[in-house]
Amino acid sequence: MALLFSLEKVSFGYPAHPVLREVGFNLHPRERVALVGANGAGKSTLLHVLVGLCLPSDGTVVAFGKSRKTEKSFREVRLRTGLLFQDPDDQLFSPTVLEDVVFGPLNQGKSQQEALEIAHKTLRTLGLDGLGHRVTHKLSGGEKRLVSLATVLAMQPDVLLLDEPTNGLDEETEQRLIEHLESLTQAIVFVSHDRRFVERLATRAVVLQDGTLQDAVLHSHPHSHTHSHLHIHAADEMKHGHQAKNTPPEHGDHQHD
Repeated sequence: MALLFSLEKVSFGYPAHPVLREVGFNLHPRERVALVGANGAGKSTLLHVLVGLCLPSDGTVVAFGKSRKTEKSFREVRLRTGLLFQDPDDQLFSPTVLEDVVFGPLNQGKSQQEALEIAHKTLRTLGLDGLGHRVTHKLSGGEKRLVSLATVLAMQPDVLLLDEPTNGLDEETEQRLIEHLESLTQAIVFVSHDRRFVERLATRAVVLQDGTLQDAVLHSHPHSHTHSHLHIHAADEMKHGHQAKNTPPEHGDHQHD
């Protein structure tokens, strides 16, 4: 199958602070890729590079079979790629929930009636039916997170880029979200510090560390006391002990990358 995204030696940063260093990354159809790494490693930046919100200083971004170098060339990419921002307040800007969710389909050229049908269906799927009339800025943190996701899913994108999608969600809501994402056919790249979410959703993982991206080993680690759990570490780490330093940095304060 044709690649959806391909990064070739992509670098991005600021004069005193390089963020990405000659990063290579490929995304195939139907893949669900976990992007892990320490807070501040550049994970959010990498998602933004994929849709042209951050233009690389070096290297090549190929999206949907075409090289993308300019703001204009990324417009098609953003119509076909749904980006969930880490902070819902960066995503939601309309007075009401329904207006926020309708915006994407309308921007894609759908009629008012088509956009409304898509919006209501999306809200219903995420358990947000009846929330359409609510004032967006008065929602709880978890509600804002789900409405932000609804704005992305309503665009019916070919690719989903999700930055900390489970932030602020209770266990029951998170479970419902996992089940919904597992049912989707779109390729997904997601940033998460939530081990359970990574375990359930990812088909493979990559680690961003010191500006470089490496494939990660994604496997269950058996124990004599009848349970197993997932470990993620760089593929070139040949020795692996059962210690916290070998697991992804999934705990601690959530900060913007």
